[in-house]
Amino acid sequence: MEKVNSTVKIYAQVVCFLVIWALVVLVSDTYSATDLWPALKQVPTAIVIYALVGIVFVRWGWRWQFLQGWLIKVPDLQGTWRGELKSDWISSETEKRIHPIPITIVIRQTFLSINVTLMTAESSSYSTAADIGSILGGEQLCLTYTYTNRPKAIIRDRSEIHDGAAILKIVTTPLSLEGEYWTSRKTRGDIEVKLLSRKLAERFS
Repeated sequence: MEKVNSTVKIYAQVVCFLVIWALVVLVSDTYSATDLWPALKQVPTAIVIYALVGIVFVRWGWRWQFLQGWLIKVPDLQGTWRGELKSDWISSETEKRIHPIPITIVIRQTFLSINVTLMTAESSSYSTAADIGSILGGEQLCLTYTYTNRPKAIIRDRSEIHDGAAILKIVTTPLSLEGEYWTSRKTRGDIEVKLLSRKLAERFS
């Protein structure tokens, strides 16, 4: 999806650079109403600072709340999410569908990338590709990703490594994700999680 509002992007970039340049000129005390050359000599310094601001923006600044909406279109999903997974998989022992499975989803996100890890008591799934976008040109934003699931070694006789995909609708109030998934084992199901913490969990609990 378009992560930055294109109608204001160029203006924001120009204004940001001019502000930085003006501050550099003021701090260096090189401003002169009759001679612009000393101020022009500060352009390389302003460019370096502008580049550093860009790095900070990509890594952290895009999350700032006051930039959301009018400039930044992509929501900040980084954090630990908790909820459950409902599968249509039929147990060979009971010949019934299994009960909902508690899950933990950990999302790591920068302005340029997003990675999704889904953990249960028995396995972990790692995204191979992920993105945030609207579905069929609509306004509803969704997190979509493909993944590889690796069950714990001791249960792989009944649950082999497999691939899958998921599409999760981003609900803003309260912040939550809900949607469905499919696997190469020809199973499918629903996922519902809510944001628990902005901290990143390292294991399922």
